[in-house]
This record gives sequence, structure tokens and C-alpha cells, in this order.
Amino acid sequence: MSTKARAYDYIIVGAGSAGCVLAARLSEDPRVRVALVESGGRDRRSEVRIPAAFTALFKTPYDWDLRTAKQEALGGRELYWPRGHVLGGSSSLNAMMWIPGHRADYDAWGELAGEEWAYDAFVRYVRRAERWAGAGDPARTTAYGTDGPLHIAPLRDPHPATAAFLEACRGAGLPELPELSGPDHSGCAPTPVNQRRGRRWSAADGYLRPALKRPNLHVYTDTRVSRLHFDDTGTRVNGIVAERPGANTLLARREVVLSAGAVGSPHLLLRSGIGDPDALRAAGVRIRVASPEVGRHLQDHLATAITLRTTEPISLTGAKTLPNLLRYLLAGRGPLTSNIAEAMAFTRSTPELAAPDLELIFAPVPFVDHGLAPPTEHGLTIGVVLLQPESAGTLSLGADGAAVIDPGYLTSDGDLRTLVAGVRQAEALFAAPPLARLTADPMGEYPGVLDDAALGELIRATSQTLYHPVGTCRMGLDPYSVTDPRLRVRGVPGLRVVDASVMPRITRGHTHAPTVALAEKAAELIQEDAA
Repeated sequence: MSTKARAYDYIIVGAGSAGCVLAARLSEDPRVRVALVESGGRDRRSEVRIPAAFTALFKTPYDWDLRTAKQEALGGRELYWPRGHVLGGSSSLNAMMWIPGHRADYDAWGELAGEEWAYDAFVRYVRRAERWAGAGDPARTTAYGTDGPLHIAPLRDPHPATAAFLEACRGAGLPELPELSGPDHSGCAPTPVNQRRGRRWSAADGYLRPALKRPNLHVYTDTRVSRLHFDDTGTRVNGIVAERPGANTLLARREVVLSAGAVGSPHLLLRSGIGDPDALRAAGVRIRVASPEVGRHLQDHLATAITLRTTEPISLTGAKTLPNLLRYLLAGRGPLTSNIAEAMAFTRSTPELAAPDLELIFAPVPFVDHGLAPPTEHGLTIGVVLLQPESAGTLSLGADGAAVIDPGYLTSDGDLRTLVAGVRQAEALFAAPPLARLTADPMGEYPGVLDDAALGELIRATSQTLYHPVGTCRMGLDPYSVTDPRLRVRGVPGLRVVDASVMPRITRGHTHAPTVALAEKAAELIQEDAA
């Protein structure tokens, strides 16, 4: 490859959920040249395809293996944040849950960033991405899209205990929903997953792989971007500088689009001199554009869990056997098709709330410490997720230029009260007959029912991320937002951000689906602005 700078119309940084969408959609026009630049490698490991094996990718080269700053409200702990470092990004190592969220999420976006981001206008981009493979009710039409690039399906072989969880939810007054694709997901349901015939179906599978044959799309893997490249005026971004021999500078005739995620995109802006002037000056970075909000408004879903032993050896513990592997490889069936998080319920901590603020996730296995250590005992887990945190954090530059991730978990007392309420609901479900007859004593870090004060301390000591950071390059109508409603970086011509970092509020769901949808919308915006 020549050391001379290569030129493209569009350069996309990051081949995750958003980057794969953009690369596919923008390269549909044969008149434009598109470069997709990914720091990680190709998605070749078998664990990418096997749903139940996703935690085997954690702390490998497929994972950025990030850690937060010490969280004072969590006992001074530094939390592990796995993030995808591979084609497909985190969609290649997540739990494959396709949960767009609640109408209220997008209506809140509409208030902050314009009506085109509100639910009624935005939902069509969710549907555009979807290819539903479930049978559905023949008496009615599914709300899911049916012609999109991303396969969505019910689990092929759900664990029998998952039905017991759903029965317990119904007994608690939670309606079982026929699907989780409607505007209000209050209730319980089996998990819809990004799988095709029992195998993971990532953004790379659905969007990128069919586009690779196009001569106008060039994918760079194992290519880390160190900073943005500015033109001779010093005001317009016209390329990137990468850490790869022979391709260290790529130029963009039209736009550079950052799709490096809620950590990577603001980090690259800061390293390039776009951020709070005082902070940049303190870090020794040349100031290009004053944008104080870069890296602020970081939100994430914090989760805690309760786990009980089972009375019989019935869980997924020990499911990775040769017969199960052969069943998976030959038929795409069996326990290895499980995404582990097989069902969920969306509930309210107090009944007067207009929309859920809690998610209860059921796993027919002990899920402890991100699944890094295979369980040796049989058990069941209910994870309790804080869907609408009041707390927010920041991403900033450290003295060495590395990203300092401070989510600010539980810095609002209301968040702890909500999680305590969620644990009480999970305990009640375990105490209900459908699950009580399967379970025995507590296991892992959960000691059993505690009073509220002791439970609060347990939550502070044991809660972990659910892997959904957003908001660090938030979009908005206000002049202080990092990106405008068309996702252009304010004050920086030629530069856009398209990923979860632009979300002005975290959703009541899982962030892969809304990230894909906003990238579908962004592709339209980019094409409109080029016309």
C-alpha cells in the first residue's frame, strides 16, 4: 500500500453497530467511495457465532477491556467494561437482545433534539432494520419489520425454567406480551434475539458482509485512529490519522463520521482538540474547537443480581459438552443457542410512574462476575437493571491521553432506592410457587433477604454495568449540545458523530437496537446533506 494519503468521500471510524449500518447504506451509491476503519480485527472466532459462548470473548483481543475510574458510591470499586473490538463491535459479543425501548424514550429525544427524533417519526428506522423470523399470531400483524438486514427471532430452545419465570411474572400481575416491539413494553416476555438459525447475527453479518463485495467500500481492520486531520485552514476536518504503516492518513472529500461508541468517539474528539478548553489545556492538547459538553452526560444501565441454587441440577451450568456442541453445529439447536438472558420483565418501582424504570432479566444459570468464570453449581439468576438513572458521569482525558471513564454510578440517592425496589420485586418472583419449587438457598454474593439499609450496601458493593453507555456527544437543539439534530459536530465542518454517544437520554431497553436505528436515519441525513 502506498504511503500517499488515500482519499474517500466518507470515512467512518468504528465498525460497530452504527458503523456497519453506515458503511452499507452509504456504499449503496456506486458514485461515492467509503472507507470503514476499525481498530479491531475480523470476527473469525467461533465464540462469536455460538450464542451461549459470548462471555468467552471478554478480556480477549475482541474486547477493549476497559475499566472505570473508582466509583465512590460503589465502595471505591473500578468496574470492568467490556466493549467490542472487532468487526460488528459490541454486536459481536453482546447477549443479542433486541429491545428498542419505550415510546417515552424517543418522545424525550424529540423534546431535546426535535420532533424527527420522537417515537412516531423515528420508529420506522427501527422497522427498517428488522427481519422478524418468529411465527407470531396469524390473527394479527406483527409490529416487527420483516424485510430488514438484521434477523430477529425467538430463542430456538429456551430453558424450561424460563417458562417458570414468566409464570411467576404473570402471577405477580405482569402481562405477558406477545412481543416486545410495540410502543409500551410494560410486562414480561421471552427475549427476542439477533440470531439466524440459532447463530448470532451481528451488525457485521446483516449490514457489512453483504456490502463487502462492492468496489467502492474499503474496510481497514487493525487500524487505530489516533486523531482527526484538519485542512489547511485548521477549521474543517478532512480526514483521519491512523496508527497503521502505509495508511497513516486517510482523507475525506465530504465527511468524517465517528462511530466509535460512547467511549471512543468523545475520546477521539478530545484527543483532536475538540472539547472543554480548560481541560484540553490541562491535558496538553492543542485547542481546535471549544465544545465543553464533549464527554459529559455519560449514562449507563447499572445492574445488580440475586442468584439462588436449584434443588436439582437443571440449570445451564455444565451445558458446554461435546454432545451439546455437536447438536449446535449440526442443527443450530440445544442449550448453546441460549443467549443466557432468556426472558425479562419491565416494571415500575412505584405504580404512579408513566413508564417502566426497572428491568428484571432472567438467566437459567448463575451469572456472576460477567460470566468470566464458568459456574460450578446449578442456580438461577434474576438481574435487576436501573433503566432511567438520575446519575450521570463524564469521560475525560487522563495525563497520558487515555480515556478516564467516570460513570458517576449512584451519585443520586434516588437511583439506589429504585434498585432496592427492583430487588424486592425479584425476591418476590423467586418466592412465588413457579420458581420457589425449583430453588433453594442463596448463592454467590447474594446472602438472602436483607433490610433496606443492608440491601443498599450490598448493591453498592456488588452492582455492575449492563454494558450500555450513552450520551457523551449528545445531540440537541440547544447550542451547548455536542451534535446538532442532524448529528453534525457543532463548530466543526466535515465532522459527524453517529453512535450511542449522541443519545440525549438513555433508553428503557438495550442500546443495540436504537443505535442501529439512529444510524439508519443518519445515513439518510448524510445523503440529504450531500445532495
